[in-house]
Amino acid sequence: MSRMEVKMKTGQRVRVSEFAENPLEGVDKFLRIEEQVAPNPATLNAHDVIIEVKSAAVGWVDLLMTSGQYQHQPPLPYTPGLEYSGVIAWVGADVDDKFANVGDRVLVDGFVTGPRSPGEYQQYGGFATYAVAPINAIRKIPSGFSFDQACNLLGSYETAYHCLITCGQLQAGETVLIHGASGATGLAAVHIAKLVGATVIATGRSDKKLQVVKEQGADHIINCKSEDQKSGVRRFREEVKALTGGRGVDMVYDGVGGDISLESMRCVSFGARFLVVGWASTPFVAKGKGQRGAPNANMLPTNLIMMKGLKVLGCPTVISTQHDASIRPERLQKIMQWVEAGQLKPYISHTFPLSEIKSAMKSKWAGDVIGGCVVHPGASS
Repeated sequence: MSRMEVKMKTGQRVRVSEFAENPLEGVDKFLRIEEQVAPNPATLNAHDVIIEVKSAAVGWVDLLMTSGQYQHQPPLPYTPGLEYSGVIAWVGADVDDKFANVGDRVLVDGFVTGPRSPGEYQQYGGFATYAVAPINAIRKIPSGFSFDQACNLLGSYETAYHCLITCGQLQAGETVLIHGASGATGLAAVHIAKLVGATVIATGRSDKKLQVVKEQGADHIINCKSEDQKSGVRRFREEVKALTGGRGVDMVYDGVGGDISLESMRCVSFGARFLVVGWASTPFVAKGKGQRGAPNANMLPTNLIMMKGLKVLGCPTVISTQHDASIRPERLQKIMQWVEAGQLKPYISHTFPLSEIKSAMKSKWAGDVIGGCVVHPGASS
């Protein structure tokens, strides 16, 4: 069956019809599930494959894209789902059988295909029964990995590696303060920091979720939730200082932004590195409906930056790689080495059928998820 297509039934897909003012409005008003006719091989390129999607990750970027508040805007309408995995249902005539055959279990590279990619494959997101991708976007699923783990591999771990290692140069024996540690990239950062021999202090707002983070490898956990509701976070400098013998941390991994960034700068040693990974707590820094500009931009205290000798590093993984593709092979090689050695496996807390895509996206938005969130598309008769 290696060069034969399987019989493809009618499926379903998610479509976003226009950009909303904010992601919740986008999910409620402009996201729908519709019937999907299987892709017609006669209309595809000879280097393409058709994938029957088994699992698709629900990511923060998938939410931001519905309001056009992410830096990349796919042409409307589009199917969300940056990262997905599944089984090959058809291969083009020019696809070498050394690389792909019908029935192979594969994951896709979201840099090359899907709504965040450039070119002609932006319409083929993973929130669908079927997707089309070029052969250079296909990777075999690692041995021992489930479809759910496979679709949560590249994006989160490449982000964590780029920030901690490529930008931050994290070393064995150093201590890193990781915010949003129960999120997809935050938990990936915990995993990678431990693999390189660092000590991890992880923060979050839920004792229950932080306990999972500790079980996943964090050395110390801090619930930073404010009790008085006057600010987004409580003061935790003294706890960090106590955990580091009064010295402070060598690095901050900040994917949260807002109030926690300021408190973090009181927790560092002189000359520490502050990694700006994202701003999940302040998603509306940019305008909605695909408009550009940042009317609510976050601010950092220049006095603390100066007096602490702090190195503030913006760490945009995708943009950095688009500017210099040579930085990617090394991180992919290292991540796959860890995977093949059994040292790295994504953690998934929530799964949904595609029919519950709105609930899945709202759970991600509300912060209910620990690590990965997955939807399962399925063909119908």
